[in-house]
Amino acid sequence: MLNQSSFTLVNPQNGNLVFKLFSFEDHSCFDHVQRHNYFTLIWVTEGSGVLKADFSEYPFDRNALLAFSPYQPFMISEAKDIKGMAIHFHPDFFCILKHHKEVSCNGVLFNNIYSPPITYIDAGSEGTLRMVIEQTKTEMQNPALAQYELLISYLKIFLITASRLKAQQQPEAANASADSKEPFILQNLRDAIEEHFRTKHSASNYAELLNITPKALAKITKTHFNKTLTDLISERIIIEAKRELYLTNKPIKEIAGELGYEDEHYFSRFFKTNADVSPQVYRETVGFARGL
Repeated sequence: MLNQSSFTLVNPQNGNLVFKLFSFEDHSCFDHVQRHNYFTLIWVTEGSGVLKADFSEYPFDRNALLAFSPYQPFMISEAKDIKGMAIHFHPDFFCILKHHKEVSCNGVLFNNIYSPPITYIDAGSEGTLRMVIEQTKTEMQNPALAQYELLISYLKIFLITASRLKAQQQPEAANASADSKEPFILQNLRDAIEEHFRTKHSASNYAELLNITPKALAKITKTHFNKTLTDLISERIIIEAKRELYLTNKPIKEIAGELGYEDEHYFSRFFKTNADVSPQVYRETVGFARGL
């Protein structure tokens, strides 16, 4: 085991963080709202606490893995005897969208508006992840030829292992109340949002599509997701907007139009309200405009 507790790589061109692995002995790093321009993985190896992410709160215990996308707001509160390790990686270092076929963590670990951003590490996977962490530390302490490629390989193993666990754990939650009609409505809601989020932006639109009263749909959504239907619709739009801003050089006005917003300025205000940065700043910080 290496004694060093923090390992960081920066972009030599601008000095920005591209990859960081560090250990923590309490939650002081996360006790205030975090909104990073990189992906974050927090593995709580000891202790418990409450995660506040977006508009929801989630209690967690030992061996919880918390995963956050760039600019996703989160913080940890009510932590007790918390210890663990965290990984930050910038899309400059590894883009989960471009490598989706290899890793398949987008929509599972990250950018999934339908489930808590928490995965529990089982005993079998714990050994694998600890080994990957130690190998990563060793490689960062002794840089050599092809360091970047090796670190990417370790990160992929970590993400694939965690994504498999999350995929296994999600169906259990989805089927928890399979004897009621609510999961079927929720699945239909997921499908409806996925099909219509570019053109239908109001909660009443989806209640009408599902042939259910807005009040009843709102209650079901709040019970199962701890979010409003408007939150779910908005988050899906923002995910798509981020993808377009990140992966293309389309003008913001064109992206706004494709997402059903004729007024570019209204869309920009909507994006900033939900992502805490303007579309232009998001693109300049994360996307193609940086010449990636």
